[in-house]
Parts: sequence; C-alpha cells; structure tokens
Amino acid sequence: MTLEITDLTAGYEGTPILRDVSCHVDEGEIVGIMGKNGVGKTTLLKTVMGLLEPDTGTVRYRDEDITDRSADGRAGLGIGYVPQGRDVFPGLTVEENLLIGENVGNGDTTLYDRVYEYFPILEERADQDADTMSGGQQQMLAIGRALVGDPDLLLVDEPSEGVQPSIVQSITDDLGRINEDLGTTILFVEQNLSVIQNLADRCYAMDKGRIVNELDETSLADREQLAEHLVV
Repeated sequence: MTLEITDLTAGYEGTPILRDVSCHVDEGEIVGIMGKNGVGKTTLLKTVMGLLEPDTGTVRYRDEDITDRSADGRAGLGIGYVPQGRDVFPGLTVEENLLIGENVGNGDTTLYDRVYEYFPILEERADQDADTMSGGQQQMLAIGRALVGDPDLLLVDEPSEGVQPSIVQSITDDLGRINEDLGTTILFVEQNLSVIQNLADRCYAMDKGRIVNELDETSLADREQLAEHLVV
C-alpha cells in the first residue's frame, strides 16, 4: 500500500476541518477525493503533504509512519505535490520553476525528457516568466515541476480549476498517461465530474470533513450518484 491515512483530524487555529478521516491508496492507483467547496479536500492533501500538522491520526507512506515528517522530508521520500491554484514562482522562468522540482525524491533521477514529452509547451517556453503563462499552461508547469523529480506518489489539488475546458481534457489525459507510463500513484482532489469519471479508478466522497462514501468503478459511471456529492 502506497498511502494509508487513519483517523486523521486536522484544522486551523483550533477549528477542526478534518474529522477522523481514514482512506488509502494502493500502489499504481489513481484515487479521487470529491465533494463540495469547504468540505476539507484541500486540507486533507495539505495534511498528507506535511504542510498542516494533524491534531490526531496517522499518515503512513510505504508502510512508514510519516506523520511527524516535514513537507521537505516527505518530498524527499518521493511525494510530489501540485497545490490548488498552481502556485508557480513569479519572477522565475519555466525552466527555473522546473529545477525546483528536483527536490522531490532522492535526486538521482530526473524526468525532464518525460515532462517535455507530456507538456511540449514547457520546453518551447523554457525562458518565459512563469506567471505570464495562461492558467492551463501554469497548471502544466505545476504538474511538470512535481513530476520532474520522479515521485512515486503525486498529490494533485483541483487540476481543472481556472483552466479552459479544452485544456482540462488534455491535462486529464496527461495525468492518465503519467500513471500508465511511469506507474506513478496519483491522489487528486476535484469537483469536475468529467475529470473524476475519466481519471479515477475509485473515489472517496467528503462532506463536512468526513469521508461519507467510497465509489468504485461501477459507481463512478453513474453521473447522478456522482452529482449528489458535488451539487450544492
């Protein structure tokens, strides 16, 4: 098992957001976390990445308890992170943003050729200031930055947010290819029904900080069942 989360409770300044969350991701899987705004999806990914310290519960990665490890320590173990809103580094070029991704993993292997294969626009615009790119191009850069260090686990927060529909489908396809070609395990947060259906092997639904349902491949094909967890 690549990732195991057990009874995780976390929040901000004493306000609980996650409440006893337990879920897992097996090696090579693509697992989605879905739900309406404000249910704790991003908080869950931040806690898994080590950007937020949990109040209780454990995070295990490849059978190792990493609950007390820093975000840098988790990146060094091979966990890549694509934050909500992309967070490319303004004032740095595309190439300089990608260089930062070498901090993921042990540093012995880099995947620049693969990144440029999936996202050729990044090679074409290597010298361009990252924050002058379109939203879709910045999302490609954020994924490429997380991928360049050859992570075993990729955490992706809302890949469709702020991206035009035609590019959303392309990014969805690229994430599927990364999983298939490289064996990269993916845990992603999403509200876009089509992305969830096209990308996830299975999906956890969240509401009010808790996991309220687990949807398998058959359930994911039922748009009405999916929509129940997404529509306000």
